[in-house]
Amino acid sequence: MSEAAHILVVDDDERIRSLLRRFLVKNGYLVSTAHDASHARKILRGLEFDLIVLDVMMPGEDGVGLTRDLRKRLATPILLLTALGDTSERIAGLEAGADDYLPKPFEPRELLLRIAAILRRVPQAQPAGPKYMTMGLLRYDTERGQLFDGDAHIHLTGTEAALLRRLAETPGEPVSRTDLTLDLGRTPSDDGESSDRAIDVQITRLRRKIERDPKEPRYLQTVRGAGYMLLPD
Repeated sequence: MSEAAHILVVDDDERIRSLLRRFLVKNGYLVSTAHDASHARKILRGLEFDLIVLDVMMPGEDGVGLTRDLRKRLATPILLLTALGDTSERIAGLEAGADDYLPKPFEPRELLLRIAAILRRVPQAQPAGPKYMTMGLLRYDTERGQLFDGDAHIHLTGTEAALLRRLAETPGEPVSRTDLTLDLGRTPSDDGESSDRAIDVQITRLRRKIERDPKEPRYLQTVRGAGYMLLPD
């Protein structure tokens, strides 16, 4: 891959998370970590990844259960790690939607080979627009849905990230509040007022992270009667 792949490592063992993160970063990957299924879901609501490396044996919801749930809405490849090498366990993980299965303990080199093999199988979509959009000093990565101020990553909530991604798909064109509500996976209220207010609140929060003066927006503009429009540089 031309860009460094971003990997999410999910493991309840802090020592293993740290070791995997350092090892993968040393080998050229971008790495984020989560300590359980709930934490992973929060991260996945705001960021996209090229691969998830997921431990099976975790307290609470295990890796197989999380894999099964994520597969309902994500196509991100998943590599399961487990101390259980039983055939039935491997089959359960694969049936849940995992792309590969690596028993512990494993050689670090084998982990790299498995990751590389999975990433090679993933079709690389060609972006419809520019890789980056700039808004003053800010830079928005349209492929990963991430916002940066220089090299510093600006945290977006899941809703903020979804709104910015949708608006960035059609820069310079207004998107109605109803369309934004539907794109967020929500159902507009009967009178539309509650949905509109909810979108307005989220847009206000997003402006605080994008605009130098949120009260006089330059990049995230309101189009009267039509909705909102993103105007990058």
